Amino acid sequence: MADGDRFPIPRIGIWTGALDTVPASRSRELAAELEELGYGAVWLPEVAGRDPFVHLALILSATRTLIGATGIANIWARDAVATSGAVKGLTEAFPERMLLGLGVSHQNLVGDLRGHNYDKPLTAMRNYLDGMDKAPYLAQRPTTPVRRVLAALRPRMLRLAAERTDGAHPYFVTPEHTARARETLGAGPLLCPEQAVVLESDPDKARAIGREYTKVYLGQPNYVNSILELGFTEADLADGGSDKFVDALVAWGDADQIVARVREHLDAGADHVAVQALPETKRGVPDGQWRDLAPALMSLRDR
Repeated sequence: MADGDRFPIPRIGIWTGALDTVPASRSRELAAELEELGYGAVWLPEVAGRDPFVHLALILSATRTLIGATGIANIWARDAVATSGAVKGLTEAFPERMLLGLGVSHQNLVGDLRGHNYDKPLTAMRNYLDGMDKAPYLAQRPTTPVRRVLAALRPRMLRLAAERTDGAHPYFVTPEHTARARETLGAGPLLCPEQAVVLESDPDKARAIGREYTKVYLGQPNYVNSILELGFTEADLADGGSDKFVDALVAWGDADQIVARVREHLDAGADHVAVQALPETKRGVPDGQWRDLAPALMSLRDR
């Protein structure tokens, strides 16, 4: 990454899978509202919903400045040539508004769901980046660089992110992880962690919502290994996580308490924080939280 060529991503964005639960027309409306509220980016996941590149094309066409990011596009879902074509097409249509987040995913989502051989994920990612770099492209080329980050948690993937991409998008992490990731990445690459939040001051209710989130990821060895390296114990991770663990992964309380956690990531070296407001129900849309948190979160934009 050349000096002066850093991707100009704003400090605060939204990470959400909720836009998949509403009609495409409503998704576009909500994206436009997020932009009006001041959020600088929206991160969309990939499991088995809308193709994230199709979804981002819809969202970007309904907004003016919002950055669309994949959080995270699965390298096993399409080959390197297909991904290269998708991201170049969106970058050409929406200069400096497309950020490709790439990840190796997990054994159950690669082997069981897609039927691929989940073997040597670091090597697979390195080979995938090689494939993207040499992929042919016969359409109109973008006038701005293709921007990409890796879903990196542990040192080797973080180092690959620093060497071959614009940076890293760690998911299911704490500010302590952000500090370690910054140390591994060095000063130049982007660091864009996700932070789960619940705008709820009742401890029992907030932790119940948070535990529904944490228990999903505690079934994935990649996340468990990362968390254990931060000093948590196996006992902390049992039954969806102890209160201590849930509190560390999910910021809850009033807007000031949530802003304080986001600020911790920024102080630890994050360039951008993708805030994931957790809905009360599995297919709910946390648009009320997005609206209520916006004034306080926007205070961090120009810090």
